[in-house]
Amino acid sequence: MRTKPASAINKDILLIGVLFFVFGFVTWLGSVLIPYLKIACQLSTFESYLVAFSFYISYTVMALPAAWVLRKTGSKKGMALGLFIMGIGALIFIPAATTRWYALFLVGLFIQGAGLTILQSASNPYITKLGDPESAATRISIMGICNGIAGVIAPLLLGAVILSDAEAIDKSLLVLSDAEKNAALNALASRVILPYAIIMIVLVLLALLIYYSTLPALDTDEEDGAVSAANENKKNIFQFPHLLLGAITLFLYVGVEVIAVDTIFGFAVSQGVSLSNAKFFTSLTILNMLAGYIVGITCIPRFIKQEKALKFSAVAGIIFTFAAIVSQGITAVIFISLLGLANALVWPSIWPLAIKGLGRFTKTGSSLLIMAIGGGAILPLLYGRLAETFSPHNAYWVILPCYLFILYYSMKAHKIRSK
Repeated sequence: MRTKPASAINKDILLIGVLFFVFGFVTWLGSVLIPYLKIACQLSTFESYLVAFSFYISYTVMALPAAWVLRKTGSKKGMALGLFIMGIGALIFIPAATTRWYALFLVGLFIQGAGLTILQSASNPYITKLGDPESAATRISIMGICNGIAGVIAPLLLGAVILSDAEAIDKSLLVLSDAEKNAALNALASRVILPYAIIMIVLVLLALLIYYSTLPALDTDEEDGAVSAANENKKNIFQFPHLLLGAITLFLYVGVEVIAVDTIFGFAVSQGVSLSNAKFFTSLTILNMLAGYIVGITCIPRFIKQEKALKFSAVAGIIFTFAAIVSQGITAVIFISLLGLANALVWPSIWPLAIKGLGRFTKTGSSLLIMAIGGGAILPLLYGRLAETFSPHNAYWVILPCYLFILYYSMKAHKIRSK
């Protein structure tokens, strides 16, 4: 097979980087939507975290259908289809906002997540195969920077539009008549219409760009002779314990990542920060993730192996979480934002470790890992229930066991192989 020139590969990486920017922009809008919809739709804390649940549970529900779709369409057309489906989800926000119907918002979020499931299922193994396997974590870290830049920008942009004077509106609801209260909430809900109309248009245009692009048709299930011989007697993915344990690790990781980003807004408010300023801590958390990605690009695999990076990340997560729990006020909020730094290299390290040596089972294994993103649905919801029952502060105890399991995977579980 003829080798592609480096310039062509860089162009392909750039285009996939645009997709990861889209992942980040759409994904991290949830950190602003949670407090926004809590006011606009008059929700409890637990109900507001259904925003994260509806978005991330789609990964678990749609991962296997996404694998089937990709087998039919191939990676490139699958990416375009995923973007188009995301556009439909963004479009649903318009009638949801005009009716102020929370369930319809959740449907729109689920459909956006479904489109992202197809995109993630295609793009993650794609970028892993687009170059030297030993530098896969570096390429995924570059994608993480694209994702993170969008994650910094998205909450600030959307927050400036939909959360301006939201704190004053929330307080005024206590003294307004029912008719005035309804009018104020309708006006607040309508603020989301224009941003999501623009998002829908951009997603559709990107779908067309990917569809007509010159991205190569990579075989992500391609295996070399050694891998083929090792997998000769394998019948299904359940014979790869390092993959199954990797899926559990990824489930827990995505849960703590989403908790760190999506709860820091409410946690900052609980520690005395105003609504207008709390949104900056979401961006600070993602900026810390960006710093971690830069470390990954610089050091992996030149100075540190992927499994070592995962180990250091898990230890940092344990330290920052415990420090946040035992401290108070702005100090505790800062430690939660530092979880972004701890989390940055977890995904780029788990993914190549978990799919290593799968060969012809790579697509199925990738689908299992995509299903594990459902941790972002379950764990934040658990956090929300604990925050209501105890406090937003004490609810962070839920993530300590998650980091301990990530540490176990980095030290031992990723090496486990069946005979």
